[in-house]
Amino acid sequence: MTVRQPHPIELRSYEILRSRVDLSPMPPLWRAVAERVIHATADLEYAVDIVTREEHLRQGWSALRSGAPIVTDERMVAAGITAREPLCHADDPAAARMARAAGITRSAAAVRLSYSEVGPGAVWVVGSAPEAISEIITRGVQPALVIGMPVGFVGASEAKEALRASGLPQLSNVSEKGGSAVAAAAVNALLYFDPANDDRGGRA
Repeated sequence: MTVRQPHPIELRSYEILRSRVDLSPMPPLWRAVAERVIHATADLEYAVDIVTREEHLRQGWSALRSGAPIVTDERMVAAGITAREPLCHADDPAAARMARAAGITRSAAAVRLSYSEVGPGAVWVVGSAPEAISEIITRGVQPALVIGMPVGFVGASEAKEALRASGLPQLSNVSEKGGSAVAAAAVNALLYFDPANDDRGGRA
């Protein structure tokens, strides 16, 4: 989607990664996401921790190619997405007012504000707030894809499990690991995926 020239250090990082774990049996988009997440974290366990379906990733990738909005749950995730300007209402005073009035978390309020702005078909990216995943599920936002990878010992694994059970097109991980850098890396993998280079994991 976006042509870029990787830095030599990045190229060397991918060489080392591929010498330590063989992801070549994976479908191309799944491999691209897994490699970029491992590259961002130096954590090889993501090779078996990520859960998705290639058709879900294909739907998200196609939506991004068509200009679908990207919505994030926090500014740190938004800052890590390098090719597009995402929407993030996490710091919006309106979200704080809605949260107080409705008796919900600020993250849930931000989802409501964002959905009122973007409507169906967006790519939603969650790296911090399990409550955002819960709200995405209950509000019926009709996403192109939900990347749900919040980190933490309280509620994160459960929220990701609920996302997988929801039937929504999704990418998540099983463990308590995750975070803003991981979620951003996953969406960046889709933004930079080039089918002509899928022998290199879709890296462009």
